[in-house]
Amino acid sequence: MVTAFLVAAGFAVGVLVQRPPASAEVLVNDGWAAQTAAHSTAPTPPPSPSGSPSGRPVPSPSTPAEPVLSLPGPVPSAGRGSFGYDDRQGGVLGRSGTLRRFRVAVENGSGEDVHAFGDAVQTALAGPGSWVDSGQLRLQRVPGGSGYDFTIYLATARTAGQMCLAGGTDIRIGGRPYTSCRSPGKVIINLDRWRLSVPHLVKAGLPLERYRLYVINHEVGHQLGHHHEGCPGPGRPAPVMQQQTLFLDGCTPNPWPYVEGRRYTGPPV
Repeated sequence: MVTAFLVAAGFAVGVLVQRPPASAEVLVNDGWAAQTAAHSTAPTPPPSPSGSPSGRPVPSPSTPAEPVLSLPGPVPSAGRGSFGYDDRQGGVLGRSGTLRRFRVAVENGSGEDVHAFGDAVQTALAGPGSWVDSGQLRLQRVPGGSGYDFTIYLATARTAGQMCLAGGTDIRIGGRPYTSCRSPGKVIINLDRWRLSVPHLVKAGLPLERYRLYVINHEVGHQLGHHHEGCPGPGRPAPVMQQQTLFLDGCTPNPWPYVEGRRYTGPPV
């Protein structure tokens, strides 16, 4: 069964990004105190250009870097319908178990770099906390022309909708292909979700990077035979197989199938 969603692993340089509400703590700098010798009759020297009487540089006040929640600008709604493949072979992820090989592909015309997507997929599936933590599974990225067990695609909304529908799943919400999905041998990530996340997670301040970890592990979980699960209780982490792009039901976002080294699940739905 695939994910059905409701409206609910540096990004662009020199552009504005959607940020969480202004609640981050600000580090306050008190500057340097002027030092004078006891009983000195020498006049106090004027401030140096650095702003410190001693000539030492004054640390500038700074704020912690705020996470990127979604990327700005229009997202291509359609690409060429063809795909470019990551030509790199990755290391084997996991220490033991069945080896499953996967390819990584990005739709031509999507504006996304296939190596960047491949790196994000590698990060999500490497963990710690990913599916390979079971000790019974190993995963390896292989080049496009190699033998493989499944492919992870990044596709524009229109192409994702067509691919998912061909596999038996309608991912439309309000008439537009909205979610990601899995069909046999294909993990299909919707470019809209990859760039924008979803409104309720943006409102909650979830970094886009963590949403991406979630959507990869969720859809790969389907490819590995796992089904949807519900929230195990208010305030607890959501299982990775919960439809977190749909709702949290009182749970908190979680991108990993293994939490603190143990398989983390919720009630079947």
